[in-house]
Amino acid sequence: MNVACIQMEVMHCSKVDNFKKAMSMAANAVLSGADILVLPEVFTTGFCYERISHMAEEAPFPTLDKLIEFSKTNKCAVIGSIIEMQTQKAVPTYYNLGFCVEHGKLVGVHRKCHLFKKEQNYFSAGNSIHPIFLEKYGVCIGLEICYELRFPEISRKLALEGADILITIAQFPYPRNNVWKTLALARSIENQIPHIACNIVGSSPSLSFFGGSLIIDASGNILAEADEMESIIIHAIDLEKTTNVRSEITVFADRREDLYK
Repeated sequence: MNVACIQMEVMHCSKVDNFKKAMSMAANAVLSGADILVLPEVFTTGFCYERISHMAEEAPFPTLDKLIEFSKTNKCAVIGSIIEMQTQKAVPTYYNLGFCVEHGKLVGVHRKCHLFKKEQNYFSAGNSIHPIFLEKYGVCIGLEICYELRFPEISRKLALEGADILITIAQFPYPRNNVWKTLALARSIENQIPHIACNIVGSSPSLSFFGGSLIIDASGNILAEADEMESIIIHAIDLEKTTNVRSEITVFADRREDLYK
């Protein structure tokens, strides 16, 4: 099973151009043998707060419809996030909606639960954290979004609930490149789980981004690492490695849950 991180520049509020670029890079990833494709956080729009009502999508989500068709045609899975709008009594509520589509259907979502600074002024927080099962591949995905990388409780919960692969989609900016890499490695090592951490490059009106996307195995070894340019990194994920690592160093069996409450 080959996993690809599509590290792209997300142009602020440029939904059509961003989607076109993402699909071009996704097609190249499939041609290179990728089975699971990971796109960055809010990859079609960036954090376009000034036009959020125009950028957001309501169910059944036009962008996801296109990705569902892409996943069906190319027999793959695609993971990322978009801005979601829910309307009740004419009042809009917005979420950072993580999604996973697989072989022609939407198989799961994760609404970002931990909102960073300015996000709290525009988004509502999700209230559920559970793995997403990919039926065709027989694996569970633990999806977290950007700031959630800083909360070890999230990845541990996902691992305890059976996640086989941890995926973090992000817009992590300068100067926090060392923080990004350190936390991405830590989440993998402490949970003995492969980790795909997919960031963006380029800039927004107020921030610039360093890329540095990573594919990490269950031992914490870096299998593939991106630089500061747009790129696609691809590597095979061996889930037998996870079994071997966990049998050698029995972190989960040695937990003292009675002390953690």
